[in-house]
Amino acid sequence: MDWDQLELHPRIISGAEMCSLCPGGAVCFCPGPAAALRSSSLRISVGCPILDELLRGGLPAEGVTELSGESGAGKTQLALQVCLSVQYPTQYGGLNAGAVFISTEDTFPVRRLQQLIRGQSCLRSDVPPSLISSLNFSDRVYIEHAADLASLQECVSRRVPLLLARGLVRLVVVDSVAALFRSDFLASDWLERNRQLLTISAALHHLSREYSTPVLCINQVTDVFSSSDSLVPPSSTGTPTLAPALGLAWANQVMVRLMMWRLQGTVSRGDQSSVPRRLQVVFAPHLARGGRGAGVWREGVRGLTETA
Repeated sequence: MDWDQLELHPRIISGAEMCSLCPGGAVCFCPGPAAALRSSSLRISVGCPILDELLRGGLPAEGVTELSGESGAGKTQLALQVCLSVQYPTQYGGLNAGAVFISTEDTFPVRRLQQLIRGQSCLRSDVPPSLISSLNFSDRVYIEHAADLASLQECVSRRVPLLLARGLVRLVVVDSVAALFRSDFLASDWLERNRQLLTISAALHHLSREYSTPVLCINQVTDVFSSSDSLVPPSSTGTPTLAPALGLAWANQVMVRLMMWRLQGTVSRGDQSSVPRRLQVVFAPHLARGGRGAGVWREGVRGLTETA
């Protein structure tokens, strides 16, 4: 079709030229990330049926998912749990591959990972014990450390693609994406910070598209004093509420935004007790906004029933 014959805005013509024509002359637009997500039902279980129900099966098997929250909310523990879940066959919510965990903050929690591995038979009662015992979980979690942005860029552009190309991993975790941007830049360097942020984001999106791999980014939170901007319900004590760090520049780069925070009180399960948490869906193209309570136990993160 000669689009110049139509009296259309140049931007509309430019967009139309990027589309293809189906048989019969119908215009077929190339599907975007949301359309691609709707066309695929593949999910990674987070290891708990209650939380999987909230997420309609688990984390999307492609795209960038953000999990934000304050320190001690359980973000890293849930990420470690997903690193184990991805190793199961697809019929049990995995992708039958390992995970690469990029740590930018503290030392990698090896002891907690080993505890979660020992608790898989308790956490994953849906999986045959013989299958659980046959998996070498720790051998399929590849750990990378990035102390600065240059190291992070080197990691996501060179070392991680090698693992993905060899089929060793099908999950990339960055914990956390905000740490390096908060430590390497002053407030006056916001323009350069955003440029570097978009560069890292582009590299992560490339990995996800090129290798059909989900990317889970852990994010920190920042205090906000306007309740209209916050994602955590306002406190009755008048203290600041919380919102994910890195602002709008980063928010536009993620497909799914989840948030996790601690609640008041205590919940019990057998001989264990836990401070209750809440996992909240902030936005996603395939999910309604909502949340579920959760607790952190020896075997991992479990959702709470509505009566708990």
